[in-house]
Formats: sequence, C-alpha cells, structure tokens
Amino acid sequence: MNDRLLTKSIKILFFLILIIVFLYYGKSFLVPFVFAGLFSMLLLPVTKRFEKWGINRGFSILIAILLFVALFAGLISLLVWQVSDIGKNASDIEKNVNIKLQQLKDYVSETFGISRQKQTEMIEGQQETSTGRITSLITGTITSLGSLLTDFLLTVVYMFLLLYFRLHLKKFILMQVPKTEKKNTEQVIIEARGVAQKYLTGMSWMILCLWIMYGIGFSIVGVKSAIFFAILCGLLEIVPFVGNLTGTGITMLAVLMQGGSSSMIIGVMITYGIVQFRQTYILEPLIVGEGVSINPLFTIMGIVAGEMIWGIPGMILAIPSLGIIKIICDHVEPLKPYGFLIGSEKKSNKSIIDKVKSWVK
Repeated sequence: MNDRLLTKSIKILFFLILIIVFLYYGKSFLVPFVFAGLFSMLLLPVTKRFEKWGINRGFSILIAILLFVALFAGLISLLVWQVSDIGKNASDIEKNVNIKLQQLKDYVSETFGISRQKQTEMIEGQQETSTGRITSLITGTITSLGSLLTDFLLTVVYMFLLLYFRLHLKKFILMQVPKTEKKNTEQVIIEARGVAQKYLTGMSWMILCLWIMYGIGFSIVGVKSAIFFAILCGLLEIVPFVGNLTGTGITMLAVLMQGGSSSMIIGVMITYGIVQFRQTYILEPLIVGEGVSINPLFTIMGIVAGEMIWGIPGMILAIPSLGIIKIICDHVEPLKPYGFLIGSEKKSNKSIIDKVKSWVK
C-alpha cells in the first residue's frame, strides 16, 4: 500500500514538473494564446448575438473583435492625451524636483554630516556610471514595446480563429472522451466558459467603478491630471495585491514631483484606504462575486507561481486559470479532492452582500 502511494506521489510530482517546464519554455507561444482564449470566452455572447441577427459568423466575430480593439484604442488614446497634458507642465515638475532634491541634500547634510559638495560629487559619479544603464533601459523598453505589439496582434488573430472554429474544437474535445462522459464534458466546457465570462465582466465593471471613485477622490484632494492617475490605479488592479499599491505609490510620487504638500499626500492615502475598503467589502463580493471560488491560500500561491513562470501576465492569468482548473477537478472523479483543496468552502448562512443581491433582484 505504501509503495503504491509513493509511486502515485512520484508520478504526480513528475507530471507537475513537466507542466512547469512546458509553461516556462512555452511562454512566448502560450501567453498570447491563453489571453486569446479568455477574451474569446468574453466575446462569445456578443458574437452569438450578432449571429442571431442574421449576420455571417465571420463578420460577427470581426465586428466583436473590432469593438474590443476600439475599446482598447480609446483607452490608450485617453492615457496618451493625459500624458501629453502632464508633459506641458514638465518645466514646473523639473523645478519642483530640484527643490525637493535641495531639501533632501539639506536633510542629509544636517542628519548624517555629509556636505552638499560631497553629495554633488557622489551624484555626478553615479550619473557617469549610469549612462550605459539608461541607454540599455531605453533599448530594452523599445524592444518590450515591439514584443508587446506582436503579442497583441497574435492575440487578436487567435481570438478570431478560436471563435470561428469553436464548434470544431468542441467536437474534438468530445471525441476524446467516452460516450458516457460526453454530457459531463459539455458541462465542464459550459461552466469553464461561464467562470471566465463572470470574472472578466466583473473585473471590467469593478475597474470602471474604481476609475470613478479614484477620479472623485484625487480631484477633491487636488491632484493634477487626476483622471490619468485614476485610470492608472484602476488598470493596475488587474495585477492582484501588487497593482493597487503600485498605482497609489506612483500617484504619491507624482504629487511630490508636482510640488504637492504633505496634506495632499495624506489625502491620496485616505482616498486609497476608502476605495480599498469599498472594493474589498462591497465591489468584489457584489460585482465579481464567487465566480472564481478559490481559497486565499491557493490564490496567493497561484499568483506567486504565475509571476515566477510568466511574470506579470502570469499574475493576471493566475486567478481565472485556477478557477477553470477547479471546475475540471470538480467534474473528474479522481481529481475531486484537488478541486476541494483549492476551492473555498461555501457558507451556509447568507451574508450581507447576499441579502443586498436578493433585495436588488
């Protein structure tokens, strides 16, 4: 019995190692394909609606994808417009940065006894050694932008093909299972698609709400280009746990560079606290809901593992991927214990959010 258990454990471990190796070395191919799969599930209802109106399948998919691309293009245009608006105040920002640097030099001189002349020499020495780093950073940024554009185009192509051949792919999957399991397999496909749609739709609505709340909060505080920083904080929310802190940190740094006072910094922090409270206890349960019912332990583990294997795209894809994996495990008898392990336990009593949902209905 112990030998069987050991053999089974070794097989599972070996299988996991093979999957990790495949995911790591197949990143350049798999990341656009997985994003395309998730976005295809999101656009599927839109495509079906166009097809019901009598539009050809190819044109229906093309229209849905064009609307999707137009949404992204509009968002990028808004960000570029806001960045150009910030660039108009570049001279004022440079002036404020110099003032802050002088204040920092005074503080270091008074606290640590390092003269201003010595600090200037140290900074100039660092500037000379960092010239090559800046050049390599610019080159790396241009290369990354080119790679990002290529991945985006690949994702769009994959989306069209996945939506166009969706029935063909579904038949292929059903051909791989016995007749007795076809109904169960169809249910897995439906539920997996539903989880992806609920998660992406919920995240979209939540980000929109965050834009509004951050925009109002930053405008009240007096942050310049409040719309840009509100959009930035909302978009970074797609990176779990890290994105919201990063967005708020960038906003506070920008306030300092714009010559903002300490009261504005405190105002940004208060805005962040209020928005996070509403997001955690109202928006996430009410809008996102329990479409992806993964317990917090495996949520964090999945995000960390995703970052190690695929970087930031892995962090973004971790939660919906875990949700789909859980559904597969729940419908395959030998894998049911693993589905239970990564899933969250259902509460018998109705929460306040459940009551609010019932009132709304």
